[in-house]
This record gives sequence, C-alpha cells and structure tokens, in this order.
Amino acid sequence: MDNQKPRYRLACTLSFGDIYGQIIIWLIVIFISLASALALWSAERQIYALLTVGLILVLSLPFLLFAFVTTLLNHIELSPMKEIETTETVRGNTPNQNPTQAQAAS
Repeated sequence: MDNQKPRYRLACTLSFGDIYGQIIIWLIVIFISLASALALWSAERQIYALLTVGLILVLSLPFLLFAFVTTLLNHIELSPMKEIETTETVRGNTPNQNPTQAQAAS
C-alpha cells in the first residue's frame, strides 16, 4: 500500500481582465467623491468636503477588498497530481503548464 498523502497542484488563473471592471467602478466612486468635495468646497465648509471624501473612501475600501479577495479565491485551482507528475516533481523536473491551458482543459 502507498502511505503517501495525495499531492495537489495549485494554479492561479487570475488575469487583469477579471478585476478590470472592479477597478473601473472604484475609480468612478473616487471621482464622484471628489466631485462632491468640490461641490461642498467653500470658505466655510472645507472641513465638510474633506470629511465627505474620507468617509466615501473609508466606506468603499472594505467592499473593494472583499471584491478583490473573492475574485482571487474564485480563480485558484487545486487539481490532484498524477503519479507520473508526482515523481517528476520530486526529482525537480516540474512540468511547465500554462494556466490558460489548465483552465481550458477543465
């Protein structure tokens, strides 16, 4: 019997196109907050303008981080290695596999 634990290959298939929409939406949020700050900017209300920008940024950062992390976790693949791949990896001969090929194969 083989007492070795099964080995798995970890592949990240995340590309810039996967997070591009999230970045665009967050940039829109930043520009809207800056526009609201400019609208509030006057001699008496400068502190309100700065507080508005800070509040919008502080409230939007957790959502941005949640979106990035969940997108990243959705693009991590764990696949069991075959016996041949396991012995090649132990010897140091890691097979070169392109992440796009791994995604297309599954």
